[in-house]
Amino acid sequence: MKIRAGFEIDYDCPTPSPLLFMFSVRPERTKDLISPDRLKTDPPVPVHQYLDSFGNVCTRINAPAGAIRLSTDFLINDSGEPDEAGPNAVQHPVGDLPDDTILYLLGSRYCETDRLSDIAWTLFGDTPLGWPRVQAIMEYTHKRIAFGYANARRTRTAFEAYTEQVGVCRDYAHLAVAFCRCMNIPARYCAGYLGDIGVPIDGEMDFSAWLEIYLGDRWYTADARHLQPRIGRIVMARGRDAADTAIATTFGAAQLARLKVVTEEV
Repeated sequence: MKIRAGFEIDYDCPTPSPLLFMFSVRPERTKDLISPDRLKTDPPVPVHQYLDSFGNVCTRINAPAGAIRLSTDFLINDSGEPDEAGPNAVQHPVGDLPDDTILYLLGSRYCETDRLSDIAWTLFGDTPLGWPRVQAIMEYTHKRIAFGYANARRTRTAFEAYTEQVGVCRDYAHLAVAFCRCMNIPARYCAGYLGDIGVPIDGEMDFSAWLEIYLGDRWYTADARHLQPRIGRIVMARGRDAADTAIATTFGAAQLARLKVVTEEV
């Protein structure tokens, strides 16, 4: 399968503003690119990229005062297979987990395991270990939160999503990540492209958030927002939560004026 993906983002900058982005395809998928995932700017400005500690491609620009448009448009090969399940994947005791997964058991800016631990053990303590427990967490989170773009708030934490019971995809991901960590299942937050491939069109296209959980000897995709295997995910960033994976960070008075995201099978 071939997927066309990309975006156009317009900013209004009253004064010159440094901008930081994480909207490039992660290095693991660059081998699948048919055409380059290359950032274009209008007006043209120098573009600098580096890898952060999570392996995400970070892009820096210094936007001049005025309007600026950022865009990319690329083709990528995809297996066309839905997210892989792991019904027989083993949940390891914490003492047997690889060192590089331990970070994803700890609380973080948006995933307050200390405030959710007792709740998580009350809800999921009697569920079978491993994949059944993960599924129970996804199903509960899916039902707990009512989706709506009008409910978006960039400061909402996992605990607040639990108590307010509203949110968008990042809130589903944060709450599910926090619950998994409380139950000693490593979980990391993901941001990227997710088109409506193989499913009914679900509103206006946007970037999406989901999570990955560690069972057995590998990471599996999980999605409390959609609660079904999906086709064509393209990861842009992974981290502990949205603080590590922010699509855009502005250092100044830059204001988002327009966002258009494209993800479609071709």
